[in-house]
This record gives sequence, C-alpha cells and structure tokens, in this order.
Amino acid sequence: MAMNELKRLLLLLVFFNRCFIEAQTSQAQGSNKPMKTSVQSRPYVVNIGSILTFDSMIGKVAKTALKVAVEDVNSDPMVLNGTKLKLTIHDSNFSGFLSIMEALQFMENESVALIGPESSVLAHMISHVVSELQVPLLSFTATDPTLSSLEYPFFIRTTNSDLFQMAAIADIIEYYEWRQIVVIYIDDDHGRNGITSLADQLAGKRCKISYKSPIKPNATREEIQNVLLQIAFIESRVLVVHTYADSGLDILEIAHNLGMIGSGYVWIATDWVSTAIDVSSPLPEKSIAAIQGVITLRSYIKDSELKRNFVSKWRNSTKLGLSTYSLYAYDTIWLIARALEAFFDNGGNVSFSKYPNMGRFLNLDSLSIFNGGKMLLENILHLKMNGTTGPIEFTSDKNLVFPAFEVINVIGTGFRRVGYWSNSSRLSISPPETVTQSSSSKRLDNVIWPGETLKKPRGWVFPQNGKQLKIGVPNRVSFEEFVEQVNGSDSYQGYCIDVFTSAINLLPYPVPYKFYSYGDGHKNPKNTDLVSSIKDGVYDAAVGDIAIITNHTRMADFTQPFIESGLVVVTPVRRLNSGTWAFLKPFSTKLWCITGIFFLVVGIVIWILEHRKNDEFRGTPKQQVVTTLWFSFSTLFFSHKQNMMSTLARIVLLLWLFVVLIISSSYTANLTSILTVQKLSSPIEGIDSLIKSKDPIGYQQSSFVRNYLVEELGILESRLVPLNLPQDYEKALKDGPDNGGVVAVVDERPYIELFLSTRCQFSIVGQEFTKNGWGFAFPRDSDLAVDISTAILKLSENGELQRIHDKWLLRSACSSQGSKYSVDQLEVKSFKGLFFIIGLACLLALFIYFVLIIHQYIKHKPGPSESTGRSLRSGRLQTFISFVDEKEESVKARSMKRVKEASSCRRNGDDVAVNGY
Repeated sequence: MAMNELKRLLLLLVFFNRCFIEAQTSQAQGSNKPMKTSVQSRPYVVNIGSILTFDSMIGKVAKTALKVAVEDVNSDPMVLNGTKLKLTIHDSNFSGFLSIMEALQFMENESVALIGPESSVLAHMISHVVSELQVPLLSFTATDPTLSSLEYPFFIRTTNSDLFQMAAIADIIEYYEWRQIVVIYIDDDHGRNGITSLADQLAGKRCKISYKSPIKPNATREEIQNVLLQIAFIESRVLVVHTYADSGLDILEIAHNLGMIGSGYVWIATDWVSTAIDVSSPLPEKSIAAIQGVITLRSYIKDSELKRNFVSKWRNSTKLGLSTYSLYAYDTIWLIARALEAFFDNGGNVSFSKYPNMGRFLNLDSLSIFNGGKMLLENILHLKMNGTTGPIEFTSDKNLVFPAFEVINVIGTGFRRVGYWSNSSRLSISPPETVTQSSSSKRLDNVIWPGETLKKPRGWVFPQNGKQLKIGVPNRVSFEEFVEQVNGSDSYQGYCIDVFTSAINLLPYPVPYKFYSYGDGHKNPKNTDLVSSIKDGVYDAAVGDIAIITNHTRMADFTQPFIESGLVVVTPVRRLNSGTWAFLKPFSTKLWCITGIFFLVVGIVIWILEHRKNDEFRGTPKQQVVTTLWFSFSTLFFSHKQNMMSTLARIVLLLWLFVVLIISSSYTANLTSILTVQKLSSPIEGIDSLIKSKDPIGYQQSSFVRNYLVEELGILESRLVPLNLPQDYEKALKDGPDNGGVVAVVDERPYIELFLSTRCQFSIVGQEFTKNGWGFAFPRDSDLAVDISTAILKLSENGELQRIHDKWLLRSACSSQGSKYSVDQLEVKSFKGLFFIIGLACLLALFIYFVLIIHQYIKHKPGPSESTGRSLRSGRLQTFISFVDEKEESVKARSMKRVKEASSCRRNGDDVAVNGY
C-alpha cells in the first residue's frame, strides 16, 4: 500500500511539474518579477475555486447554489466595497487524482479560498495541499469528524459533522431500547470514521455494534447482495446505513428484493436518504418501495426571511429539488465574502509568495503561498453571521454551533417528521428552539415501521437457520422437585423446567434448544461452575435453581427472577406450656413497674387535688393512705366509688381511665394469645444468635451458602457441615450438636419451605438475612435474556407462574410449616405516648392547683393572734401547711367571721367618736 501511494505521488509531481513550468514561463513573459505576485489590498477581483462532482446528486444542486450566491454577493454594493468574487468550478469526475490536480491549478491562479470537495476522502488529501499553501478549504459536504482535527488546520466544515449525526442515531437506538445493531457503510474514510463515531456514542449507552458490513466503493450489485445475504443470518434486525445517496439507494433496493425490508426489521439511514428525496423527488418506483418505513435524518433549518428569498430564487434558477446542502453551499460563499470584508478592513493584502525550495522537487516552483491565508482563516473562524441555514458561528473545535437534525420517517412518496434532535435538547417532538424543561416527556412521535406496522420492532430475532441452544441443567440429587432428569431419557422435569418451557412458548419466534446434564449424579453440582461454563462458551444458557448473586452476575446476564429467595435459618423447635406464672408474661418487667408507679402517682395527685374539698379523702393519716391506695388500684377495674369534687381531678381521672382502658385491653389480648396459641421455642433465635454460638452449622453441599457464611459473616469454616439430602438435614438437626449433628441449617428459602412441608418439628427462626431470587443465565448482552424476562412477567400476570408453583411445591401435610408462634411481650415503648400524656396532665394539674392555693393563702391567711408562740419563719411554714391541710369550707368560714368582726369594730369606734363629740 505504501509503494502504491508513493507511485501515485511521483506521478502527480511529474504531471504538475509540466503544468507549473508552463505557467511560470507565461508569467515570466508578462512580468519583470515572476517570482512574486502582489495585488492591491482591495483588488477588483478575488479568485475562489471550487471542486465538485457535476454528475453527483449533491454536485448538481451545489453548482447552482454557488453560482446564485456569487451573483448575490457581486450585486450587493454593501459587500466588499466594489471587489468582485470570481468563482471557478472544476469537475473532479469522482477522481481523487483530478481533484488534487485542480487544487494545485487553483493555487497557480492565485485563489484565496477553495470550496469542496464533496467527498471526505478527497478532502483528506487536498487538506494537506492547502495546509502547505495556506489557503482555507471550505467544504459543505465532507462530514468526516476526523477532518476537524489539528492535522488539518486550514480545513473548515460549513455543515454539520457526522459526529452529531451519529449522536442522534445513538439516541434513537437508546430511545427504542435496542441493544445491538448492524452497520452497513462504504469502506472509505467517510464510512469508517463515521461508524467509529457511532460506536463511541453507543458505548456510553450500553449498546454496541454487533456486526460491521463494509462495502467497497463502486461495488457492483452482486457484491452488495452478497453482503446483505450475510446480514440476513444475523440475529440483530436493527440496521444503520452510512453511505452516499447513489450507492445507498442500491443497497436498499437489493435488500427489498431479498425481503429484508419488512416486518421485524429496522432501517436507520444517515442524511443521504433525505438528500435523495429532496433533490430527485419523485424517486423511481423501485426506490420508493425500498425506503418505506426507513428512519433518516435531515439537517434542521429554521424558517427565516433569508431562506424564503433563496427558495424563491432557487425555483427560478433550476428544476432540481432544494436540498439542505444547497443552503449550506449558498452560505459558504457568503461566509467567504464576509470574511474577506473583515480581512480587508483589518489591512489584509492579497499577495502570494514562491513556495520555498520547491526547485529541488522536479522544478515545481510555480506553486505559491497565500501570504494572508492565516489571517483570512482566523477571520472565517471568528465570524458571526446569519445565513439561510440560521446563525453561522464556529466553536473552538471548528464545528458549527447549534447542530440540529430532523428525524424523518419515510412514508409513501414523501416522508413525515417524527421529531427533532439537537446537541442541547437531544430528542424531542418540539423544535429545538422551543424545547424547555417543562416540555412533554414524549421524545418522538409514532413511527410507521417497515411492513406498515406501528408496533415497535423487537430489533432482534432468533435466526431460523440458527444452531440449537445448548442449555446446561444441574443434575441434582436432592430437592428434585425443582430440577430432575427423567430416568432413561435426556428430558428434564421440575418447577424450573416448567417455568422455562412456558416462557419459551410465549416467544413470538421459535427457539430450538436442547438440555445437557451438568453434574455427576452423586452430589449436587456447583451452580457457580455452571454459570462460568456459559462465560467459557460451553453452554449457551443455564436453566435451574440458580441464585442471582453478585458472583454469578459478573459472569452472565440473568432473566427476571421467577421465584423469590433468600437465606434463612431452620432449627428444631419444642412446644412450650403456658406455666404457673403465664399471667405475668403479657408485660415485660419494666412495663409492670412503670404501670404500678403510675397507679400510685395518679392516686397521690387525685388525693392532693381532692383533699381540701372532698370529705372522702380526709381523716386520719392511715385512713387517707388506705383511701388513696384503694382509689388508685380500683380504677383498674373502673370500680372506684369516690366522687370527684375538683375540676382538675376530674380531668386527670378522665385521662387516666383512658390509659387504663388501653393497658387493660392490651393485657387481655396478649394474655389470650399466650394461653391459647401454640408456642414454639428454640435456643437459636436467628442468624445473630447463630453467629455468636460455637455449635456446628449445616448447609447444602455445593451451594454458595458456604462462601457467604465464611466470607461475609465471618463464621469459622470448621463449624460448617455439608449436607446433601433432605434426610441428612433431618438427621443432623435431630441429633443436635451434642451427638454429632448441627444446631441449625442455613439454606435458601425455597429449599427450606419444601423441607418443612412434611416436618413440623423444625421451623424457620428469625428473619431472612439476604434477598435475591432465581433466574435463568445467558451470555452477556443476550437479547434472548430480555425476551425471556418479558415472558416471565407475562406468566406472573396471567397466573401461570403460580399454577406451576402449586403443581410442584405446594404441600399441606404440615399446616404449621416454617412458622414460629411465640408471642412477644409488650414493652414500655408501646405505651410511651400514653404515659407521657398522663404524666404531663398530672404536672399541669398540680401546677395550677398550687398557684390557686398560694393565691387563696395570701387572701385568707390566718391573723397574728392565730399564730402566736411560734418563730416567724417556722411559724409561716407551719401556718401554710396547716392552711393547705385545712378544709376549704373552714377557711372561707373563718375568713367571713374575720370580716364581720372587723366590721363590728368599726361601728363601735364610730359610736364612741360620736358620743365624745
């Protein structure tokens, strides 16, 4: 390959040597300075070159658009101040050799900019030439993302890069939840680099390209057909076509003839389909039939007055359809004109210099460097203007700002827009400029897919000529209700097998498969090794009692769980009799104490509140203590006989009776449970107590339980005892740790429930301490796993999954299987709120009571004559205590007597005063 490229380069140099010698000779005859040409800063004419392929679909419309643009620029006196653009267009005729020749010829004519070429392949080659000669190369069709790299500093793309087009396609694939796609592309720089960008975009969305189908440029229809026949045998039915318009239509026409554009297929094409429809509409009937249901993209261009004016001129200039590339071509001329205007305003001068040391290379000294090329390049990259395509501005990586596309669904002889894509708002049914955060969550309208169906294709099918699936099935020797090999045959039966076959039958396509036994038939095989064999390619899937745990998911993908599972502890249990002191068990010791204390506290509070008003709470100290205690505990049965005289006491008593009602009701209910419900007891209460003990623990042999207990829970491996059959479970639990058995068995719930169905002397203790499920294992990124998961959900919804469960796993011989009926004691926390309310009520009542007492004492306190013979301080305290202990009626009577005596003294004093007068 390197030698061929070198030969081509030598051939080019020889050819251009002749051309440039002739050009330099003519220059030498007409000028005294043949080695350097300079023009005034604002010349009358500025040369621009363009390389197009006239016979191509884009070349036809681009040629017209460029000419219209030059006419508009030259007729506008406000542009370039009288300087005219001279556009020379050369036909590359699909030849890279001619394209390079023409590019060098433009340099000979002192062109300040080049437009084109159409092909990204040619753009790569010409970019090296213009970089050396410092002439900006603007292309509105070369969409290869790698052209924006630093390797091509003078290349400027005036259309959207394929980088954004591939991002839009990746978002569409993610939106419809397809995982794998097939790509068909032209095997050149344009096709390869575009597909590489698509692969990068898909990788971030957990999607991938499962198969690549390159087609060589200028491939024959027979070669294209051979490529499509290979694709027909691939599982994926989502096909992305990235090519050119002419060859792309051939691909779809051949696919249509092969029956590959029909129900179940998805065809997504880059913007070449929309270009073909826009330019060549109406297409031939065979092409129209081939593109039905295809999804394609088209650059989104907002409607504007500039666009409408150009459309009007276009219709007067040609009968060809208007393509978005026509608009980009038109704007490219205006971009150069605006940049030249800024170039001249900043003092730029159109001048050219001889390429240094070119004489050493076959006398190619006619080539010249554009001295102002770098300055013009900067003016182009920093220019901001409005064109027919909208705002034109370049980012730091030389891409247009605001890339956006329309998502188009081809229907009939035209198409329908189903949504939009932009780099900021991604997929949306609204135009990018109107998308807000509150916009509808719907991202695309309904699509009419190939086969004229609205139902979204699955995107994947099992090929009809595909090989049989090799499915590994564990050859179990215990708990055969889940998986069991039928004696004398290769068939299997059991709960897991029935679920799998029922799910397979729900699939809308046939899946041939065959079960293969895994295990020696003497002990249960390790499911971890079975799952690992899928990763190694031994089996295509695994069906059985396979737990979905972290270690397994690292090696394979699993379906939706078809049964819930988790680790539990099972131990022997014994019946407990109620006992002599069973009536004390409803409450814990702490609750009994707290309740008794509150009985006493409430009695004391009621006594304080009623002592001064109620005769039933008065008497000798002994009588008052007895009355208080009797009243307190009689409220338990609502049999108290004392009437409340104080309002505060009535409130406290009302709240206390409510608390007593709740406590007594709870006591009665719990005591009933203790005396009537069967109770089972075990020294092991759950996994926590099992870890703390030092007794042996049983587990199912070859199960992941052993590693979990050792690595996750830190249980010593020496304590673990492997058990194989349910009979081994039973014997080890009956023997116990003192007789060579185990204190408990740890296993998954489905096994234990089946084990307990006929063994009532054992029970599950504690709670499930892991949460997982059982599923079917498939290779990584298997679409069949997704379809089986959907089928399992359908089985669950229609009740078939429960019917299969009842067929294999339901047992009724032991009605109390797997249950523990011990009744828990009630704790203080159950009544904390009630105790808080009554305690707060007592404190508030006492506070209000003492405030009233102090106020009454100040108002009715005894006189000095009633407290004689006592010290002042002790006298006041004893007086206050005596006042509090005194009956309220006596205090009021004494106070009234004192008032009458004072009134009588005042009357006697008045009489003496009158007589003396």
